[in-house]
Amino acid sequence: MASPSVEFKEGFRYSKPMDLFEEKEVVKICAPMVRYSKHAFRKLVRRYNCDLAFTPMIISDSFVKSIKARDTEFTTSLDDRPLIVQFAAKNSDEFASATEIAAPYSDGVDLNCGCPQRWAMAEGYGACLINKPDLVSDMVSQAKRRVNNENFTVSIKIRVHQDIRDTVEMCRRAEKVGASFITVHGRTKDQRTQPVDLQAIQTIKHAVSVPVVANGDIRSLEDTLRVHEETQVDGVMAARGILDNPAMYAGYNETPVECVKDWLDLSLSLGTPFSCFHHHLMFMLDHLLPRVERSVFNSLASTSAVLEFLSANLGID
Repeated sequence: MASPSVEFKEGFRYSKPMDLFEEKEVVKICAPMVRYSKHAFRKLVRRYNCDLAFTPMIISDSFVKSIKARDTEFTTSLDDRPLIVQFAAKNSDEFASATEIAAPYSDGVDLNCGCPQRWAMAEGYGACLINKPDLVSDMVSQAKRRVNNENFTVSIKIRVHQDIRDTVEMCRRAEKVGASFITVHGRTKDQRTQPVDLQAIQTIKHAVSVPVVANGDIRSLEDTLRVHEETQVDGVMAARGILDNPAMYAGYNETPVECVKDWLDLSLSLGTPFSCFHHHLMFMLDHLLPRVERSVFNSLASTSAVLEFLSANLGID
């Protein structure tokens, strides 16, 4: 990770997260995606009108205890901003300690209260926290106290309860102890493919004073504007949509070839591991390759083979 004492390169300017909510009608955000929203990808989406990017979810316990885990899970650079580090945590000291370590390298931290995977909830992480509002409030409060910087955000990302009144109460309590903004995935922890509940998101937006971000089924700039219009949220967060099309916030309906070229330049220059490099291309090229060619491409096992395929089949050098 870059040293916190190093200054930003000359001419580099960026808006802090809370400034973005003041400046933008709707803040366009890249979600915390395990394995995918890493350094090179964050830099890529920023080239295509993404305003704010999150790291993948990082387990706070290992982040605090292991230098190796920190170096593996969190790589960044001085122009990888504005940046929010998302943590999975299950106690206040763990979350606050991770926040202290991440603060010099980022603009805020986010507490994951929305991951619905069984392993996460079994360990006390993710969506199970929406049923522990006292703990969530204490984690936010302690993290705020540890980093005494008014520009540094502490936010939460949640799923909704079956009874939206429980979600509203949780959000109001988080706001009261200093949560900077709240991201709402408009499904319950048990829902996967059901339509996102925009009414629930709108209810939360009207119930709190801090910015609210809508998450779920944001796959295009059109979706971004529609959800903003229907809910009046302050931002939207894309996951699978921006994975398939990193240029979606710039108004492209599918990944343009220029974006693929940008990915090659960024990922190779930053030493992105092959599996990550390849998997991102699998998502981006899905619409460009016929089924047989997709099967061939997806089976490639080296960077050189990928580059040769792209040159021969798509004219991308």
